[in-house]
Amino acid sequence: MKLNRRSFVGAIAASTLAAPMVRAGGHGTPRVVVVGGGAGGATAARYIAKDSKGAIDVTLIEPTRTYYTCFFSNLYLGGFKQMDDLGHSYGNLASAYGINVVHDWAVGVDRDAKTVTLAGGGTVPYDKLILSPGIDFVDGSVPGWDLSSQNAMPHAYKAGSQTELLKAQLMAMPEGGVYAMVAPPNPYRCPPGPYERVSMVAHYLKQNNPTAKILIADPKPKFSKQGLFEEGWEKHYGGMIERIGPDFGGENTSVDPAAMTVDIDGDVNKVDVCNVIPAMKAGRIAEIAGVTDGNWAPVNAVDMSTKADPDVYVLGDASQQGDMPKSGFSANSQAKVCANAVRGALTDSRVFPAKFSNTCWSLIDTNDGVKVGATYEATDEKIAKVDGFVSQTGESAELRKATYEESEGWYSGITADMFG
Repeated sequence: MKLNRRSFVGAIAASTLAAPMVRAGGHGTPRVVVVGGGAGGATAARYIAKDSKGAIDVTLIEPTRTYYTCFFSNLYLGGFKQMDDLGHSYGNLASAYGINVVHDWAVGVDRDAKTVTLAGGGTVPYDKLILSPGIDFVDGSVPGWDLSSQNAMPHAYKAGSQTELLKAQLMAMPEGGVYAMVAPPNPYRCPPGPYERVSMVAHYLKQNNPTAKILIADPKPKFSKQGLFEEGWEKHYGGMIERIGPDFGGENTSVDPAAMTVDIDGDVNKVDVCNVIPAMKAGRIAEIAGVTDGNWAPVNAVDMSTKADPDVYVLGDASQQGDMPKSGFSANSQAKVCANAVRGALTDSRVFPAKFSNTCWSLIDTNDGVKVGATYEATDEKIAKVDGFVSQTGESAELRKATYEESEGWYSGITADMFG
């Protein structure tokens, strides 16, 4: 091909665009792309931008303009919170920390070219990619239910419109009606979450529909804080809640959204509201990136980098990391370790030893809060539990109230840590 000045300049421009725009330890300002703006992604983006002081370009890709926290969303169902209390803007991350916030879906990852493709058609180059996409659902895990059924039988396990829909269905329940929950198998987001939700639904119904019943079909033989929840249910909601575990057919459950029925081991139950929480897996972009084992993304405990690619990191619910539960607190804790490691890799700054912690609070009734938590360390094999704690049955009302108030303080603290 004969080159003239115009074609030569065009070729140079095209090659510049096609090449990786930055290289860790090389020329130009290194770039970090974070996909997912929840407790993991927003925290990681903020800490990298804050601590690098402009030495790293940070892009956060998140489709929603307002983030509604899954943690505390059950309290909206119980009447303790409004949806506005759970909503948070990304504006401060852009204005105060210089993060490039892109409201779009990430739909592709080219790990060779180190680019992320957006639904809108653009591509974003990276040196380090952090994925914090939360969860998606396993197709067919609850026979009779798929995403096309989520308006009839909401999951409400991604906060926002689904949470509002479930609350509206509760409010419309007939007197003496039945609320059913199909609980998820392990592992899943927020181990105490379904049972706090039962508590909050029971709290609402006790005040507004006291003859209503709650039916739980559960595939698990036991669940997080079981003794605490069952003590609280008996104390506050005696006779309202029935849980059917695997010993009585809870693992053999199907639903019919059109008929509004739940079949538990051949026993067909007509219900008025059905909250189906299916089995879970990593958010789809992790699968598209090729860093999952088919369900979750195996990571290295020391920095949350994936086993498949040292330049791709996975945080929070989507990761397979060891002993930590899938929770907002865990994601936030992992994000700080990851941010420190990424900043160190790109700027040669100091990297501190990885340490992790988690606490999960649950509200059973007004001022009746309980918690479970632990500290963790990074080993060659996994994030390993060091020690832990859990609320005890029979605790005083004063202690339970203090535990609930502690959770409120944590919520204010973690959302400030995420969004500044």
